[in-house]
Parts: sequence; C-alpha cells; structure tokens
Amino acid sequence: MDLVPALEEPLKKVLGPATAKVMAEHLGLHSVGDLLHHYPRRYEERGQLTHLADLPMDEHVTVVAQVADARLHTFASAKAPRGKGQRLEVTITDGSGRLQLVFFGHGVHKPHKELLPGTRAMFAGKVSLFNRRLQLAHPAYELLRGADGEAEEAVETWAGALIPIYPATAKLESWKIGKAIQTVLPSAQEAIDPLPESLREGRGLVPLPEALLKIHRPHTKADIADAHARLKWDEAFVLQVALARRRHADAQLPAVPRKPAPDGLLSAFDDRLPFTLTDGQQKVSKEIFDDLATDHPMHRLLQGEVGSGKTMVALRAMLTVVDAGGQAAMLAPTEVLAQQHHRSIVEMMGELAQGGMLGGSEHGTKVVLLTGSMGTAARRQAMLDLVTGEAGIVIGTHALIEDKVQFHDLGLVVVDEQHRFGVEQRDALRGKGKQPPHLLVMTATPIPRTVAMTVFGDLETSVLDQLPAGRSPIASHVVPAADKPHFLTRAWERVREEVENGHQAYVVCPRIGDEEDDPKKARKSAEDEAEKRPPLAVLDIADQLAKGPLRGLRVEVLHGRMHPDDKDAVMRRFAAGETHVLVATTVIEVGVNVPNATAMVIMDADRFGVSQLHQLRGRVGRGSAAGLCLLVSEMPEASPARQRLNAVASTLDGFELSRIDLEQRREGDVLGQAQSGARTSLRVLAVIEDEEIIAEARQEATAVVEADPELTGLPGLRTALDALLDEEREQYLEKG
Repeated sequence: MDLVPALEEPLKKVLGPATAKVMAEHLGLHSVGDLLHHYPRRYEERGQLTHLADLPMDEHVTVVAQVADARLHTFASAKAPRGKGQRLEVTITDGSGRLQLVFFGHGVHKPHKELLPGTRAMFAGKVSLFNRRLQLAHPAYELLRGADGEAEEAVETWAGALIPIYPATAKLESWKIGKAIQTVLPSAQEAIDPLPESLREGRGLVPLPEALLKIHRPHTKADIADAHARLKWDEAFVLQVALARRRHADAQLPAVPRKPAPDGLLSAFDDRLPFTLTDGQQKVSKEIFDDLATDHPMHRLLQGEVGSGKTMVALRAMLTVVDAGGQAAMLAPTEVLAQQHHRSIVEMMGELAQGGMLGGSEHGTKVVLLTGSMGTAARRQAMLDLVTGEAGIVIGTHALIEDKVQFHDLGLVVVDEQHRFGVEQRDALRGKGKQPPHLLVMTATPIPRTVAMTVFGDLETSVLDQLPAGRSPIASHVVPAADKPHFLTRAWERVREEVENGHQAYVVCPRIGDEEDDPKKARKSAEDEAEKRPPLAVLDIADQLAKGPLRGLRVEVLHGRMHPDDKDAVMRRFAAGETHVLVATTVIEVGVNVPNATAMVIMDADRFGVSQLHQLRGRVGRGSAAGLCLLVSEMPEASPARQRLNAVASTLDGFELSRIDLEQRREGDVLGQAQSGARTSLRVLAVIEDEEIIAEARQEATAVVEADPELTGLPGLRTALDALLDEEREQYLEKG
C-alpha cells in the first residue's frame, strides 16, 4: 500500500480533528501542503513595535506591545450583587500610541497574573470604541518571554527573531497558526520542486524546501527576500504553464481558414461607411484577419477604451467570416445589450442586413437576435435561420449556448464583456461548429498588461487605444451632496440646460427600489451596515425628479427586472429622442449608444467601482457635443471613496484607472473574475508590482511547454499544476 506523501497528509491526522476543522472552515486549509503555503502576511521584530496609533476600527488585529499598566476593579452587578464582579483593565503601549484591553468575570484571573507591567506579548482581538477610547475586549494573547523566568539564553535567542504574523481570523489567531506550522515544518524537506532545475539555477533561486523554511522561520530579512523571490516565481510560472498548455492545445485544433472575398460583404460594408476607420481599428483588424486566415482557431482578446469602436472591428471580422461561407455569433451578457448590439449592427449594415429579403442587397445576409425571453414563434424562426444558414450573423445572450440551438457552419464566436462568461460557456458555444470556430473576446474595461497576461493568458491581445474622430471629450466632476447641497441643485439645472439645448441625459442609481418583492435583496439592503441609509433607488429618484427639479421633462425608467419588451421600448424611445431623461440602473453600463445623450448624473457614485464608473461615463459624449458626467456622493472629503471618485474625475484614461482600481482593490478581486485558466488566490505575487516576473515566467513557460507539452520530464511541475487546477475545479463546483 502506498504511503500518503508528507505534504498530502490531512491536517486532522497531524493537528487533531478540532484544530483541523477550524483551519478548513475558516482558512480553507486541508493538508500539510496547504498549511505550509499559508505564508506570513508580515513579520514583527522584537525591537520594532506595531503602530497602535493607526489601528483600524472593527477589524481583527494582531499587535505586539508592552504592558504599561494593569488595574483590577471590583464592582457590583446583577450577577455579582455583593460587589464581587471583577474587571481587569490593562493599558499596552508600543511607543506610538496606547490601547486599553479589558477582561471581565472569570476571564480576569490568568491575565491578572501574567500581564504585569513591563511584560511584552502579542495580543489579538477586534478593535472597538468604548468611552471614546479604542479597546480590545477579551483579547487572546501570547507572552513573548517565558512566564516562568525561562532561561536567559532562550530569551536572547528569541530577541533577534522575526515573528511571523499570519493572515488570521477571530477563531484562529496568528500564533496558533504559527504553532501549527511549527508542527508541520519538518515536512517542508519533502516538498517537490515544480521549477525546472536549469530555470531555478539560471535565476539564482533557492530550492523550494529552503524557501518554505525561510518564509516561516527567517533568521534575517535576507531570508525573507530569498523566500519571496522564489515563491513569486512558483506562482507566476505554474500559472503561466497552465495558460501555455491551454494555448498549445488550442493551437493543435483544426479550424477552417476564413478569408474575406475580394468583392464581397466586407467590401460592400466598407464602401457605405460614412467615416474612415482609425489607424488603431485598421491595425487591429489586420491582426484579426491574419488570424482568421489560418487553419487553427484564433483566440484573441480585443480590449479598448470605452467608445474606441470595438463593435465596428468585431462586426468587420463577422462579415469576413460570412464572406467566407461561415456564420458568426456574438454573445452578450444581458438582453438589453444583445438588443442594443442587434439594433446598431442592423443600422450600420442597412440593406446588407436584409439578405434574402425584398430590398436587401445581393451581398446581404440575415442578422437575427436570439434571447431567452423571445416569443416562441420568433425564437423558432431565428433557430431555423441559423440551422439553414439563412442567417449569417446571430446576436444573443446565454440562450445561444442551449443544446437546441444548432448552426449551419459556425465560423466565429465574439464574446462581449468576457469577464461575465466562464470558460465553460465559451467552450460550449465553440463546440457548436463543425470544427472549432475562431474566437474573439472583447472587454470594454481596459486592463493592465499584467492582468491581461494573468487572466487572459490563453489569448493573444489587441488593444484599441484611440477614439474615433468625432467623439467628444467628457468633463467629469464630483458633486459633494452632503457638504454642498447647492451643488446638487446646480447639477439638475445643468441637466435641464442640456435638454433645452436639444440633448438628453442619464441618471444612474445603485438599485431599483422594489426590492421588497425579493426577500434576499431586501435583507441585503437592510444589512448594509457600511452605510446609514440604503442606496438610492431608480423608482424613488425618477419620481422625485419628475415632481421636482425636472418637472415638465419626459422622464422614464429602465432596470433589469422590467419585461424585455418594455426595456426595448424604453430604449427605442430614448434613442429616438422622445425621452429627455432616462433614470436607470447599470443595465446601461456597456454598449448602449445614444449619440444625442450628453449628460450623466451618477447618484451614490461611491457605491460603484472605478472601472464601472468609467464604463458608465462612456455612455455620454458619443456624438459631436461635449459630454458631462457628475459623480454625486455624500461621503466625506477625506474618505477613500471620495479619493476614488476624484481619480475617476481626473482622467479619461481607462488603463490608468484600471491600475488605480487594481491597487485599491488588490488583485484578488480582479483575478476572481478570471473564471478558470488563472489562479484566483495569489499569495505572494502582486500583479502590478511583479510585472517583470510575470512576463519572464510567461516566456519560460511557453518554452517549457513547446519542448515537452505533457511535462513528462517535470513531475514536480505536473503535481503543482494538478493542485492549481483542482483548486479551480473545486471553486467551480462551489459556484455551481
């Protein structure tokens, strides 16, 4: 019988069932290997004290400090009417500030004996406010010198040591994790190294067992630096190998080359364009056409600024495929967006979108829409047009992925807003071609190069970074509604002025306002403890505006819970200029194109992310008139939320904003959208700071996979890869 390798040993065998249960539930750690890869967040030195001066409120913290004072108070209470109740108040200091600890009842005896003035210890608890002073109530603590006068020599040994502080939870303090790691640390010697030896030696990286020992028990700061350098490479390299293998496997698949016909649909379309394409659109189109002409599937990410003309580039790619006898499908994340794309593509193509119909062009094809809420007859007709090949282009939502939907010859899949679709979904659609179709993924949220390499590493990347001629600049301003209410009054006057000048406006709110019908949503807003009041709602604001500052203007609402026909009717009226002001949720975030809309007011703007605000703002200034975006917030000026809004107001560069967004939110959130093919829990690799490592790891990984696609000569790398992909499969199952 095979013995379980040391690092795969379950924690319950090594640490006992109780500790193992807490580690599994609160930190997701199950095996010895998991625990060894739970790295310290930072290190404390005996001479370097944590700053008590800037402790965060309501957060679980670990501090290293010295007891300055300890007092035991006796008092009467309901439980101890004769004055036998006891409260121990301990004041600790680290030179930067003081903090009060408080212990009650039976919990006072042990700390009363141990926490004497001069004693140093680690304390962990939740910071709260009592009598306008910060305090920790009943903190857990660990003394930092032997309580029983341990040997002076041992204290000296400890004196220079770096104390690892681990990411902890209320149920599991940092030092308990440290003690558990001490128990399993000998197993680190058996860690199998995933890096090829030539790579490791060529870059002067320490072996994995040594890196694990140094990160958990460093003697010097140089040990920590060595360990970090090595472990960052592990994360970057294993992830890039996973992506390189995916690219390699895709490159082996056969695909039908799709070349544009000399005088076909694409030429006819280009001839009727009322403008010339930008240099960027020409360059990116050439990259796409070159890919489409090859006999293995294109896998390309098209990312670009809001309004840079991605849809135009994607449409020209779809027309090329139709020219070559195939069909193209565009997958949109929402019905509003699918309808909008369908409408704008039909408008751009004119008679070319009426193939086979009276008045249609000889080069034309049929452009159909397919969504989940279409009527049975319309849906049946759309599916018939697809299976017979009558429709060259289909635009739809997830409904396109259903088994019942069959194509005559699917040659290209365009996925809009990739981060809303999982890899399995795009694979399901790709499975509908006779051979794997070409794939073009679009994202309107510009992402830094490092994130592109990490999240979309299985795709080649094209970037559109110039706006088409005729697009107007957008002025953005923060409206501090709480400090200066007259600014908000002026905002509504500005909206009125835009309408009087023949333009239209959007007002965006974070929620709909009829959440009471939905118990889950109602509960969520009731628990919105971060804010004193629930977010502003579309239905309430529309009503207030129509009766108040925008009285006399035609105000309509648009949100996700309306019937699709009603949504479409509202958008049509707005596009036709019949509605002056559209009060909406973020359903208008992407792809909505009404050139006459020049102003946007975003209520409670601090409740939206940086990228989302940039997306929303991109709905105005799409015509020849300048755009105006007003970010309304009640948050105080010094708050991080307001700083985020100031950043959005100060630049129109989406790549710069995505960098700010990433630095503020940390990469976990960004990589959490990766939806397979990328790790979602980077431990030591920081996507923005470690750009160089990620780029080099990608090169090394590509070379390794080309030389040995099955990694037969690298068993350690295979093991690490299996662990990475297993972790993801688990996450998928959990997401359901």
